[in-house]
Amino acid sequence: MEINKELLDKLFEQAKENPRLRQNYDLRTSSSDTSQRMLNALLPGTVVPIHRHEDTTESVICLCGKLDEVIYEEVVTYENASSDAMPMGMDSQDVARKVEYREVQRIRLCPAEAKYGCQIAKGAWHTVEVIEPSVIFEAKDGAYKG
Repeated sequence: MEINKELLDKLFEQAKENPRLRQNYDLRTSSSDTSQRMLNALLPGTVVPIHRHEDTTESVICLCGKLDEVIYEEVVTYENASSDAMPMGMDSQDVARKVEYREVQRIRLCPAEAKYGCQIAKGAWHTVEVIEPSVIFEAKDGAYKG
């Protein structure tokens, strides 16, 4: 198999037709492959929810285009609870757990600027913001769990 302009153009065309504005291409050799390797064509406006991979790092290499990998930290707050202890008469069932994400790092990927890729740490919350049509190669340990 050859990864060339023809393949990338095909992925961009499929991404344009996809309501999610992205299209991946599985590079595994079989469904029993114990790694995840894929090309992902991403168009501006695609929304990739903030997520993490608890058991593996993720390697991302940008083949073309421009995007930002955005790394977050999880911020957990508890409504109706003081920082020291539960108020009198309140137990843990009365507390609402609120999770938010605070941006801590933004990594620009753009081969034209000699910014080729990054490694996302195991367990790091992250997403991408696509600036111009891009194709990335992604690799993670472990079989895909859909």
